[in-house]
Formats: sequence, structure tokens, C-alpha cells
Amino acid sequence: MTKYFIFIPNLLSIIRIALVYPILNNIYLGNFKISIIFFLVASLTDALDGFLARKMNWQTELGQILDPVADKLLLSGTIFILWLNNFIPFYIFVIFISRDVAILTGAAIQMSIIESDTPAPNLLGKITTSLQIVYISLIFLNEIFGLHITFNFLDILIIFITLLSLCVYAFNWFKDLRKYHNE
Repeated sequence: MTKYFIFIPNLLSIIRIALVYPILNNIYLGNFKISIIFFLVASLTDALDGFLARKMNWQTELGQILDPVADKLLLSGTIFILWLNNFIPFYIFVIFISRDVAILTGAAIQMSIIESDTPAPNLLGKITTSLQIVYISLIFLNEIFGLHITFNFLDILIIFITLLSLCVYAFNWFKDLRKYHNE
């Protein structure tokens, strides 16, 4: 019976990808109330598809590719449009995007050299993604309610966690590559 539901996590990832354009377009147009609703729905699909894939054992090869791509499109696209419209500083944009590009590049190299499955996300990577979602949501709320809050401390925290996450991914890639070459 459960084999009929195995597509649900993939469908949730596709929904997340489909929500990227409305989110970005509404940010660009200044419709932050609509943006935050779509963004939170997309973020919930991320949590739900991961939960279903792991807990219900509804994992597929397609899902192993779709989920991280959907995450990167959602977060990178949102960060890009927020930077483009001067809602976040350039250095935040560069650090977020650089981490995502490095992770995708590292995963591609690892998968092609070691010929392994897509690398599993680690706890710090999940924390980083969650903090990025909170960071973006706070920017939306700041604009919706006209709070004019500066995020200096949060900027520093998010930079630290994002860079630390990248270091952990890089350490694991080098460890796996060294293990592979020693076999």
C-alpha cells in the first residue's frame, strides 16, 4: 500500500520549486505578506518531504536530487532577490550563495569520483537551512510591519553558522575522498 504514496515527497519538492517564482516575484513587487505565506508554505514542504521520506521510507533516487535542488532554488533565489532589492547586505548574499555553490560542486565531485549516492545532509546543514529560513522570514516581517530593525547580530550569527556548515561539509568530503583513495 505504501508504495503508492512514495511519490508524495517528490511532489512536495516539485511544489516547493513551483513556489519559487511567486515568492521572488512578490518580493520584487513589494508584496511581502504574500511572499511570506508562499515562503512559509515552501519551507513546510521541505520539512514535510524530509520527514515522509525518512520516517515512511518513501525515498527515491529522484527525491535525492529534487529535494536539495528545491532547497537551493528556494533559499538562493530568495536571498538573491532580497539582495537585489537592497533588503540584505551584499556580503550575506555572497556567503549564502557561495556555500550553496560549494555544496553542490562538492556533492557533484563526490558523486562522480566516489560514485556514491547524493551526500546525506548533516545536522549543522539542517540547522543552517533552518536559520536561513528564520532570517529570511524576519526580513519579511520587518518589511510587513515597518519595524526598521537592524540585523547586525543576526547577520554575524548567520554568517558564522553558514561558514561553519561549509567547513563541516568540506571536512566530510575530504575524509570520504581520502578513505576512497586508501581503499
